[in-house]
This record gives sequence, C-alpha cells and structure tokens, in this order.
Amino acid sequence: MAKFIDRAKIYVQGGHGGNGCVAFRREKFVPKGGPSGGDGGKGGDVILVADRNVHTLLDFKYKRHYRAERGRHGEGNKRSGRSGKDLEIKVPVGTVVKDAETGEILGDLTQHGQKLIVARGGRGGRGNAAFATPTRRAPDFAEPGEPGEERWIELELKLLADVGLVGFPNAGKSTFLSRISKAKPEIADYPFTTLRPILGVTKVGDFSFVVADIPGLIEGAHKGKGLGHEFLKHVERTKLLLHLIDLTNPEMEPEEAFEKINRELELYSPKLKEKPQIVVGTKIDALTDRSKLERLKKYFEEKGYPFFAVSAVTGEGMQELLNFVASKLKELEKENAEEG
Repeated sequence: MAKFIDRAKIYVQGGHGGNGCVAFRREKFVPKGGPSGGDGGKGGDVILVADRNVHTLLDFKYKRHYRAERGRHGEGNKRSGRSGKDLEIKVPVGTVVKDAETGEILGDLTQHGQKLIVARGGRGGRGNAAFATPTRRAPDFAEPGEPGEERWIELELKLLADVGLVGFPNAGKSTFLSRISKAKPEIADYPFTTLRPILGVTKVGDFSFVVADIPGLIEGAHKGKGLGHEFLKHVERTKLLLHLIDLTNPEMEPEEAFEKINRELELYSPKLKEKPQIVVGTKIDALTDRSKLERLKKYFEEKGYPFFAVSAVTGEGMQELLNFVASKLKELEKENAEEG
C-alpha cells in the first residue's frame, strides 16, 4: 500500500519565451530587402490537474523541480518560433495550492479534471520585422523572450469524503470502517493504529457515499499533540461526522469523551463543531449492562445529536445507522443544491 503523503513543496517554472529574430530578406533581383525577423514563441505554462486516480502527494517527495518547455526563437522570412509545450502535473482531487513564500492560496482543486496554472510561460520576443516603420525601414534589433514565472508552491491534500469518523484512539473506527466497506485498515488493541486517513465506500441501496477513518484524537490535538493535528484538516471537508465513542471504556464516561473531542474540534476550527454529527456508541457486544443506553440516548438527543448504539463485530444496530446516515446525506445534498 502506498505511503500516505499529504503535504509537499515543489518548485515550478514556466518556459522562457523565445527570442525575436534579426534578419533581412536576401532575394535575387530585390536590391533593398526589408527586415524579416520573426517573433519568438511563448513559453509553456506549468499546470496542475486534479486526477481522481492519484491518491497521495508521494511522487513530489522524489521530484521537486518542474519546468515547462521554452519557446523556440524566431527565424527569418518572418517565421515565428513554436510555442513551448505546457507541462501538466497530476495531483489528487482535494489538493490546496499555496504560494510558499506569501502563503497566498492559489487554488483549490476539488473536482476531477480541474486545472490551475501555477507558473505562466514567458512571452516571446518580437522580431525586427515588427519594428519596421516608414522612417525606420531597417531595424537591426529584436526583443529577447521574457522569462517564465517561477515560484515555490506548497501542496496540501485534504481528503474529500462525505462522512468523517472521529473519536478517541480505540473508539472502534477502524473496525467500523472495515465492516461497512471493503477498506482494510489496520486493526489492533493499542492507540494510534491508524496512522493515516483511510477511505472506504459504503453502499445503502442504490446510494453510495465515502467514509474517512480519521486517526484518533487526543486532548491537545489542536496544538499538535498526538496524531490528531496532522489530520484534523481532513475533517473540514466532510459533510457529516460520525462521532464514535467506546461504551466499554472504564476510564472515561461517554458524555465526557464526547465533550472532550468536540472541544478539540472547536479549538481547531469553530466550523468543525457546527458540522452535523451523529453519535455512535460502539462495542455494545461487550456491554454486560445495557441500562445506560437509554440514558445516553436521552442525553445526546437533548443536545440535538442523534444517538445509535452498535456493534461492528456482530453487526447489531449497523444497518439502522447506515440507513439514517444515507437519508441525512441526501437531505444535506438537497439543501446544498437549493442554496447553490
């Protein structure tokens, strides 16, 4: 499995423009041939292209310099030089592009096939034929081609998923994702099993949606503690959050776990806390006393959060939850379409 790389810095340079040509007609029986130098060709652009078949920024770890082709120089007989070829670089859908020096966001590639010019090619220089006038019939000069734009840019990948799974380490997110999709996340009984976001596709009837297993958060994640800070940004683009809580954790009550994770989301970005959330109590197959489920359901629903108790191991409660998630996503899509 390819290593997940979600950040890269690369140098891009547009092709230089070709020089204009200084030339004069040399034809038999034409004693005073005029200027005939052609224009130089334009340099190629460097263009980023979003491609759904590219999933990481790994390639940019090994190659960091990208230059488009320069334009050809002009020639005699007013022949213009050929323009340089554009250089197209494929990046994953969901790539945010920034100027590395200023931090300015140059573009946000959210759709397959979307293109962004990050370094324009230089204009070709004019040949001496372009400078001929009635009073200057034999100009002996031409313009040089302009240099192409150059800059360092930063690429940052933000996953595009419909549903994000959030919660403390060992909340059961990886097992949950493996149950509802064909994704094969690593599953083990120790914190931080998930070291990178993992995507899975879930189908409910004829409706499909993408679910992202986000590495477990801990207190202080918004400050960079644990693994959470690296991946909180991936939650930003999800439409809906499934907040998974381990109901068998003897060290923390479900209500406390919920409040702590939500606090981290809010501290990272207030917008995250406003995202629709569904609270999912996990591992009910291991519960010896289920009496607290009604209390939890009442507690979360009074706060405006739907609550489901499930077991990803036995499948109990899973279909009911997935049906609800699918209906909620359809509802959100309809709202977005009406607003758009």
